[in-house]
Amino acid sequence: MPHRIDGRKLGRKLGPRLALYKNLTVSVLRYERVRTTEAKAKEVQGRVEKMITLAKKGDLTARRAVIAQFPNEPLVVNKLFDEIAPKYADRTSGYTRIVKIGQRPGDAAEMVQIELV
Repeated sequence: MPHRIDGRKLGRKLGPRLALYKNLTVSVLRYERVRTTEAKAKEVQGRVEKMITLAKKGDLTARRAVIAQFPNEPLVVNKLFDEIAPKYADRTSGYTRIVKIGQRPGDAAEMVQIELV
């Protein structure tokens, strides 16, 4: 019985899996909604919420922490601090929602849409 195993492997080794999470997080912040599988969306949801919470602080330390996560995405960083964070100033959490949209035709994977509330 495997206890204390955190996260999903998604059939990938560590490097490609972390790259997938980072790219999906950037996509959610850039487009504000993304269609993906349920397992990927559940893994990325917490990362997106942490970035928004960090951006809500708005100080230089928070901006540098976000830039460290997304060094090649200055437009996403600016959008996060200038547009997204002020929109959620009155919320303490729950910035994203996952909506089920059915199964994928090829392999019947459960597809969802992760979007900013």
